[in-house]
Amino acid sequence: MRRTELARSLALVATLASSSVLLGCPHAPPVAPQEEQPPAGEVWLTPEQVTEAKIKVEPIALQDVDDTILTSGRVTFEDVKVGHVFSPVTGRVTKILALLGQRVQKGDPLAVIQSPDIGQASSDLGKAVADLAAAERDYKREKELWEKHATSQKDFEAAEDTFRKARAERDRAAQKAFLLRSGSVDAVSQSFTLPSPLEGEVLVRNLSNGAEVQGQYNPGSSPQELFTIGELDDVWVIADLYELDLARVPIGSRATVKVVAYPDRVFEGKVDWVSGMLDPLTRTARVRCTFANADRLLKPEMYATVAISVEERKALAVPHSAVMRIGTQTVIFIQKGTTPSGKLRFARLPVTVDEGEGSKWVPVPPKGIEGGMAIVTDGTVLLSGML
Repeated sequence: MRRTELARSLALVATLASSSVLLGCPHAPPVAPQEEQPPAGEVWLTPEQVTEAKIKVEPIALQDVDDTILTSGRVTFEDVKVGHVFSPVTGRVTKILALLGQRVQKGDPLAVIQSPDIGQASSDLGKAVADLAAAERDYKREKELWEKHATSQKDFEAAEDTFRKARAERDRAAQKAFLLRSGSVDAVSQSFTLPSPLEGEVLVRNLSNGAEVQGQYNPGSSPQELFTIGELDDVWVIADLYELDLARVPIGSRATVKVVAYPDRVFEGKVDWVSGMLDPLTRTARVRCTFANADRLLKPEMYATVAISVEERKALAVPHSAVMRIGTQTVIFIQKGTTPSGKLRFARLPVTVDEGEGSKWVPVPPKGIEGGMAIVTDGTVLLSGML
C-alpha cells in the first residue's frame, strides 16, 4: 500500500515539473513569434528596402490629358523667311563677299560676277531705243501720207507693224536691264554684284572664286542656287494627316516633335495650317506646325515624329511608368499604409486604360481610385516580380 502511494507521489511531481517547463521556465529558450505574411496581390517592404529599390510614390491627381495623333513630318524653313539666290547673268565669279554663317541685311552684297551679259543688255537696250525711234518716225510719216491718200495701205500697215515690233523689242530689252538692276551693275567692267534678297543668315553657299555660273534668265541654261539666306529662329514641320483625323485637328492644336539627333528632347509647338485638299495618291492632307527654334537644334530637312494633341480634358491620370502589364492584366500599384511592424504595404490594382504611345499621361477609370491616392510611379517592374 505504501509503495502504491509513493508511485503516485512521484508521478505528480513529474507532471508538475513538466507543466513548469511549458509555462516558461526561466532557464528555457523563448519561442520565436511567427513572421507576418502578405496576402495575395500585396508586397510588404521596409522603408530601407523601398529606398534601396528606388521605388517612387506620388499622389494621383487631375491632369491635362488628351488623345494623340502620331504621324511623321519634315522640318523646313518658314517660306517667307528664306531666300534662294540665283545669278541673273552668266559669267565668272571674281569675288565672294559673304561667308557661311554670316548675318546679312537685305541688299547686302554676296558676290561679284563678271559677265558679258551686262554689256549685251546695255547694248540691246540702246539698239532697241534707236530702232523704236526710227520706226516711230516712219510710222508717223506713212500715217500722214495715208491720211492724204499719198501712199498705199500696204506701206502704211507695214510701217505700223514695224513700229509695234520695235516698241515690243524696246520693252523686252528694258525689262531685262531692269532685272539686272536688282544688283549693282558696272557697265564699264561688266560686273554684277549679287545682292541678298532679305535679312538673315547665310546658310548655304555653292560657289567659289573663278567658278562659272549660269544665268537664270538665259534660255536653255540650268542655273545653280548660289546662296540660301534664311532665319532659323522659327521653323515649320510639315506632316501628313489621314482623312479620318482631319475633323479632330483644329487650328491651334498643341503639337510636339522628336528628332533622331536629340532623342531625349521634346520640342513643343502648335498647328497653324491644315491643307484644304488631299493628296490623291496617299489620301493624306498636309498639316503645318510652327516651332520656336532659338537654340537652332531643329534644322531644315530633318525627319521628325509628330504628336498632335486633340480632345484635351481634365482627368485622373498616371504617367506611363506607373502602368504595368502582368499576363493579360494591366495593373498599377498603390500604397495601402503600413503593417503593425512598420512595413510599407503595396497592393496590385487591375485597371482598364488606353495606353496612347504619344500621350504623356494615361487616364485611369475612377472605379476604386480616388484623388490623392498614393500611386507607384517608378519601380512597378520590381514590385511585380515580388508577387
